[in-house]
Amino acid sequence: MHRVGVQRWRAACALIPIAGWVPLQAAAQAMKGEDGRYYAENGEPTYRVAQGGQVDWYTFDGYRRYHAACHMCHGPSGEGSTIAPPLLVPLKAMDYATFQDIVIHGRQTVGPAQQWVMRAMGEDQNVVCYLPDIFVYLKARSDGALGPLRPDNHQPKPGPRL
Repeated sequence: MHRVGVQRWRAACALIPIAGWVPLQAAAQAMKGEDGRYYAENGEPTYRVAQGGQVDWYTFDGYRRYHAACHMCHGPSGEGSTIAPPLLVPLKAMDYATFQDIVIHGRQTVGPAQQWVMRAMGEDQNVVCYLPDIFVYLKARSDGALGPLRPDNHQPKPGPRL
């Protein structure tokens, strides 16, 4: 995607932070930001699963967004399908910037036994505006913090920012 395209989707998603997360303070555990999101020490978005299995709103929203845009190819639990690779194993080592780049620009992997082509989704506001949510949901699945079923116990949706 060219620079104008990136600026256009960032403007369309102005109310949803896409990059540049800064944790409120350094700690070994996820820190809650002012916007109700959680961040890792390195500033990347992360999930939070509290006692009793309650997930933060954005992880729950990531589940919803993943199932609206991604599961048709990558499978209902992120474990891949006949047309798209699994996501859970690669996400164990993948950072947010790499994830963002792949989703926005797409990716082709061609080999003798398989050919995977992920279309660029940088113009799809139903995806790019919710990349942090999708990322944290898949990270929680990858880390084993969430199972494949819908997380029914979640924090309430944060109110609008004033």
